[in-house]
Amino acid sequence: MDWDKLRVFRTVADAGSLTRAGEILHLSQSAVSRQIRSLEESLDTLLFHRHARGLILTEQGELLFKTADRIRAEIDRTQVRIREAMDSVSGELTVTTTTGFGTLWLAPRIGRLFSHHPELKIDLRLAERVLNLPMREADVAIRMKEPSQAELVRRRLMTVNMRLYATREYLDSRGAPGAIDGLRGHRLVSQSLATEQPGAAYAWVSPMLLADHDSHMTVNNYFGVLQAVLHGVGIGVLPDYVAEEFPQLIHVLPGEQSQDVPVYLAYPEELRHSRRVAAFREFVIEEITAYRRRHAARETADAAVKGGP
Repeated sequence: MDWDKLRVFRTVADAGSLTRAGEILHLSQSAVSRQIRSLEESLDTLLFHRHARGLILTEQGELLFKTADRIRAEIDRTQVRIREAMDSVSGELTVTTTTGFGTLWLAPRIGRLFSHHPELKIDLRLAERVLNLPMREADVAIRMKEPSQAELVRRRLMTVNMRLYATREYLDSRGAPGAIDGLRGHRLVSQSLATEQPGAAYAWVSPMLLADHDSHMTVNNYFGVLQAVLHGVGIGVLPDYVAEEFPQLIHVLPGEQSQDVPVYLAYPEELRHSRRVAAFREFVIEEITAYRRRHAARETADAAVKGGP
C-alpha cells in the first residue's frame, strides 16, 4: 500500500474536509481527491461518507485509520531509535525518581556524571507519582518497586531497608531505647501513613506510628524527616542509604528494620540504544556497585564491633 496515499487519507480523516486537508498538505483539493479515490479503488471500498458538513469515515475507513495510526506510531518510534543511536552524549535527559532517593542519594552523586559528560543536560523530576515512560513523560526512572508499565527495559539495582536513626546529641539527652517498645518514650519522626511510600516501608512503620507515643512528627518526604532528625527533633525512620552521606547519624535498634525495598531502573524500549540513556545507566550502576561495596564493609565492621573481642 502506498504510504503517501495513507498519509493523505489520515490528514483528510483528521481534517474532515478535502479543502482543509489540501491546505495542510500544500496540495490542491483535486489532488487530494484523486489520492483518496485511488486509495478507495485499490481497496475496492468506500472510506468516507460524503455529507454537506464534511467527510465522515465509513466502518472500513475507521479500520484503515486505526491501522494507519499504528504504522505512524511505529515509524515515529523507529525515527527516535535512529536519532538516539546517532546522538552523542549531549542534550537533555529527563530522569524521574522519588523525592527521597533523588535528594538524598542521586543528586549528591550526579556531579560525577557531568564530569564525564559535560554537555549532558539533566532534567531531574522528583515525584512520588509514577510518570508514564511509554508516553515519554520522562526518559529514565528510578523507582522503589518493579515498574508495571509495558514495553520497558528494567533492571534491579539494589535493595533498601528502612531503619531508625538519631543523632548522638539526642540519644545522650534522652537515652537510647533498648527495644522497639522503648520508642514510646521518644519522639518518632517518619513519613505520614497517608504519604505514597513503598509497601514494605508502610508495613514496618505503621505499627510504630499507631502505638501510644508521648510525641511524634510526620513529614510528607524523607528529606524533611532527615532534616528534623539532624536537628535533634527525635528518632527518625529513614532509608539505610542516608547513613553513608550523614555519618553523624546513629543507627538505633540495629536488629530492627523493614523488609527489603527493591530499587529499579527503567526506560522505554525505543531508548535502548540511546547514548544518553546508556551513559546515565552506566553511571548509576557504577555508583550503586561502589555504594553496595562500602555498605557491606560497614555492616561487617559494625557486626564485628557488636560481637566484641
